[in-house]
Amino acid sequence: MRRKCRIWWPKQLSSTQQLSYNLLFGWFVSCSSDSLDIVVAFASNHESSSNRQSPLQEILHSINGNMHESLQDKSKFSLLGHHRACLSSGHVFCNGVEEDDLRKSSAYCADGTSRCCGQWSCGCIKLDSLLDECKQMSMESNYWIELAYDSLHVHARDIRWIPKLHRIHWNGETVARCDVHVIVYETPTYGAHHFSLRFWNSSDHGKTSLKKPQWVDELHQKQPLNDLDTVILAINSAAAAKKFFEKHDGERSSANIPIIWMFCALMWHLLAMSVASLSTFFYIFLQFSHSFLNFGPQSWVCAASAKAFSNTWINIRIRCCQILYWPIFLQDNDLRSQSSVECAEKVALHKHSMWSSLVVDILLGNLIGLALLFHAESVCLWVSKFASDFTNELLRSGCVWLMGVPAGFKLNIELAGVLGMISLNTIQIWSTLWMFVGSLFIYFIKGLAISAIIFGMTIPAALVIDMITIATLHVSTLHWLISILYSQQLHALAALWRLFRGRKWNPLRQRLDSFDYTVKQHVVGSLLFTPLLLLLPTTSVFYIFFTIMNTAISLSCMCIEVIISVIHATPYIKIVLRLIKPRRCPSGIWFEVIACQSNSSDSPWSTSIDKTNLPFEEVPQKEDINSIISSVLISILHSNYLSIGHMVLPHYRKAYSEVSGSYFATSVLGLLSGNKIASTLGATLPSTMPWLFIPHKEYWCLCRNVILACNVDCNNH
Repeated sequence: MRRKCRIWWPKQLSSTQQLSYNLLFGWFVSCSSDSLDIVVAFASNHESSSNRQSPLQEILHSINGNMHESLQDKSKFSLLGHHRACLSSGHVFCNGVEEDDLRKSSAYCADGTSRCCGQWSCGCIKLDSLLDECKQMSMESNYWIELAYDSLHVHARDIRWIPKLHRIHWNGETVARCDVHVIVYETPTYGAHHFSLRFWNSSDHGKTSLKKPQWVDELHQKQPLNDLDTVILAINSAAAAKKFFEKHDGERSSANIPIIWMFCALMWHLLAMSVASLSTFFYIFLQFSHSFLNFGPQSWVCAASAKAFSNTWINIRIRCCQILYWPIFLQDNDLRSQSSVECAEKVALHKHSMWSSLVVDILLGNLIGLALLFHAESVCLWVSKFASDFTNELLRSGCVWLMGVPAGFKLNIELAGVLGMISLNTIQIWSTLWMFVGSLFIYFIKGLAISAIIFGMTIPAALVIDMITIATLHVSTLHWLISILYSQQLHALAALWRLFRGRKWNPLRQRLDSFDYTVKQHVVGSLLFTPLLLLLPTTSVFYIFFTIMNTAISLSCMCIEVIISVIHATPYIKIVLRLIKPRRCPSGIWFEVIACQSNSSDSPWSTSIDKTNLPFEEVPQKEDINSIISSVLISILHSNYLSIGHMVLPHYRKAYSEVSGSYFATSVLGLLSGNKIASTLGATLPSTMPWLFIPHKEYWCLCRNVILACNVDCNNH
């Protein structure tokens, strides 16, 4: 089988002028004996490499230690080889001396330095002492390449030169001919673009339980020809490797620090300690309140208050966690120093998603809060009128209607009268209590508007849910009492029906077993079954009425809950980046073939070149293609981009993971049987932040160190 070599080549090396004897640095990635991926990260000039203070092997070991752990396990950052300039005719030159002449005798370069020093036994050209040392060091890892520049003018893509494989040392063998695929890529940089092979949140897509065909398992068992995951990780780490390499140029000289800067540093230390102490105080208060409400000794008043305002407390806790997040947000903010651009982008999105959600929440709160503050009296009158109409036109009129002959149904007058009077008295008592609170409702509206302006929209929205729950407590209480009566009546009728059939429910085995009842049991069952069955329509009518009222109230609270969860779950920073810089949202790669040529008869490639982006006068003829490209396939690496829907849907799917078909089926079954149903949708809100569980002293030190680090960064800049 003919060997295949893929050279991942940075585009900027093909866009600049030719440089003689450039050293190539990058990674060798091999997952089979017949396939090799060579990821070129950057090229360094010979003179700059020879003038470095640290040994090259030490520099490479330091760079490799700073790379991603997955990349270190698969491949090591090393010196790949070197490339030289050549003409389009295919003759290799070394600083003006042709290779055929070098094979006859030693040659010297035009500047008088001995770089081309004859020929090795393997056929490679002898270089000067530094390059030969680098070559021997790299050949210990069984790989070394020699490239030459070949001309390819594609001005539409700013590609002037392409690398031409001259010779490669492959596992101790010297290979001069193999199938070469040159893939030109643009070096990923933080804040500009990067490459990715998978969807964001790809772990969610991998949880599907669909049965895979057998040929898919067989395909996974075969040895892959290349390791694209490692290659893409190496490409995303190219910029970091070059930055680490350039750091070894030399140390900066330290300058004398003036007294004014020392005074400013002292004041900055005092400011850092003050801010850290204030943040730690709120941090301790939040932890104490959370522990008291969940685990501390409580009276029934505290327990009822915590239960009534549970939604408000949850959202206040989330907002406090977001505010106390500021030291973690400022910590390690130099994301460009991270090894992989893809990892740096993910960390940045994770950090920025917190404050972007906070900013959007506060902006929406200001819009609604200002409108509510300027129209507080109108809103107060509208709410009072709606509450009055709901109480008089729906609750009271509905109860009076059910006490008569509703829709022509003949109900039990005594039972309907008892249930109706209990309902009317409860409604009257609750309405009388709220008459005294109604005078303070205008202040509640203004306080709600101010809280929306200060804290954002989610906390007032949660407070509205809790206030609706408290204001309609009489409806939920009546629904709960009547549902108990209705469900017990259904259970009694079901048990009596099993008695008549001679069956008994076995709770251990969860099944119906045969059972011989006595005559007395049958008589008592007959006496109870008839009145319970005749009273069931009356109970059902009241249960249906209060179920409709309570369900309408629950649906209104669920709508507000959906708004809160959407505000928390929407990835605003991802949407903004997708609209402004779509290249920062990659999802998969594709290759654009611009040219290919093969001189061997057994190769499947045919001569072709992309002529669409070339000027008409620069399109090469068929007889000139062989002189342009020799036994090489050239393509450009591109990225696919995620749509906004693909970015947003996983977040909403996670937020509403608890809401499924079983949730609605359970709710419907609970309504029919009279059992208790969930009054909330159960949407997943942001989880408790992990930094709320670190010790107080550690959090104080974190706040102080972050502020001091900001001062150090400003001085460095």
